[in-house]
Amino acid sequence: MITDLVQIRVLGEKKREENLRFRRYMKSHDHSDRILRRIAEDIEEQIDCTRCGNCCRVATAIVTERDVERLARHLRIAPAKVVADYTMVNEEEGRVLRRTDAAGCIFLEGTKCTIYDARPDACQRFPHLVRGAGSIASRMWEMVDRACYCPIVYNAVQAFKVELGFKR
Repeated sequence: MITDLVQIRVLGEKKREENLRFRRYMKSHDHSDRILRRIAEDIEEQIDCTRCGNCCRVATAIVTERDVERLARHLRIAPAKVVADYTMVNEEEGRVLRRTDAAGCIFLEGTKCTIYDARPDACQRFPHLVRGAGSIASRMWEMVDRACYCPIVYNAVQAFKVELGFKR
C-alpha cells in the first residue's frame, strides 16, 4: 500500500496513460461492481483520510443548497452569508467551496477539515469509489486524475487492474 503523497503524484502521472487504457478496458469488459466495491472498502479502511487531506488541497467541492443549509446551521449564520463568505462559482462545476491555490479549501487546517461534521455531500462521498452514483466503471473518468493525488484511489485502481486481469 503506497501512501506517500509524492510517490502517489509521481506514480499517478507516470501511469496516467495506462489508467486511461484501463478505464476503456473497464467500459468494454464485464466485471462485478460488488467485488470492486469490496476492494475499495478494504483500501479505504486502511487509509485515514484525516491524516492526508490532499483532496482538500487539490480538488474542488461542489456545494448544493442542502449543503449550504447544513453549513449555515453548523456555523450558526444565515445561508446567504455561507454563500457569500465561503463559496464561489466555478465555470465548470457551479457553486463550490471557496479555496486558494496555496492552501486549498477554506476549511482545511493542516490535514483536518474544520467543518468535518457538516461538510458537503461531495466531500462525504469522496473519493467516490464506494459511494457514488452509477457503477464504478462509469466514474472511472474521474479516477485517472484522482489517482495522482489520492492514496485510496491510486491503490484501488492498481488493485482493480489485478482483480480484472488487466494487461499493462
